Amino acid sequence: MTSPVSELIDLLSLERLEDNLFRGQSRDIGTKYVFGGQVLGQALSAAQATMDSAGEPRAAHSLHAYFLRAGDIEHPIVYNVDRTRDGGSFSVRRVTAIQHGQVIFFCAASFQQEEQGVEHQMSMPEVPKPEDLAPAPAIPLDVLAKLPTKVQRWLDRTGPFEFRHIYPRDELNPTKRPPFQQVWFRLSEKVGDAPELHRALLAYASDFQLLGTATFPHGISYYQPNVAMASLDHALWFHRPFRADDWLLYAIDSPTAQNARGLARGLIYDRDGRLVASTVQEGMIRVVPDKKA
Repeated sequence: MTSPVSELIDLLSLERLEDNLFRGQSRDIGTKYVFGGQVLGQALSAAQATMDSAGEPRAAHSLHAYFLRAGDIEHPIVYNVDRTRDGGSFSVRRVTAIQHGQVIFFCAASFQQEEQGVEHQMSMPEVPKPEDLAPAPAIPLDVLAKLPTKVQRWLDRTGPFEFRHIYPRDELNPTKRPPFQQVWFRLSEKVGDAPELHRALLAYASDFQLLGTATFPHGISYYQPNVAMASLDHALWFHRPFRADDWLLYAIDSPTAQNARGLARGLIYDRDGRLVASTVQEGMIRVVPDKKA
């Protein structure tokens, strides 16, 4: 049986149709539409695959993306890469994701050759080590059975990443709390050393936990039938080398929510306290009034 990690790596390994044209498959992981992290990871994989024209090795350092339409889980996605520029030390790629003849997503990714320069970073929060935290308990079967089929599949699946929350939250019965959280996460199996693979894996994982933080002060969650949430844009910066199969700490806060949109920011540290990546995402958050109220 194929493991969830192997399935994810296959998902990020695109079929090359032409020099700048790629096709990626989709997976139903229990979300209503294609998971945003899948499109992020596949788009970055496509951009990385066109870096042969840059000459010397260049690594992705930033990704800025917009989600335009919901993706259809039942069909593949085509990624068209524009080799916008190969400069003296930086390269830029624009990636357009197409499904059913329509653009569902686009992004710009920037790459840089390795250079020496000034360095500083914000310190990692003082939190318990991941091995000192218990994995999330399984949801009782009688509770799971009462949920919609899609939600059941999402909550009951064994995904490729393991998460351990510093301050666990009951997403099925959420209470109001301040808009921040810290979560340790890692790929559940060891994989190869290719930095490009680890960056694509982190792009995939960076879409977990992020927007949900904006719901904390309001005592709502994605699993409630009267709550609709969707990513609108996503920015990701890679600062230092890392491994997605070793523990990483995701420190997230949400500074604001307004006009049916929420903003969330994340800092990602390795277990040695090095800041390896940063994220920002804005998403739609709509709450339909409860007719029973």
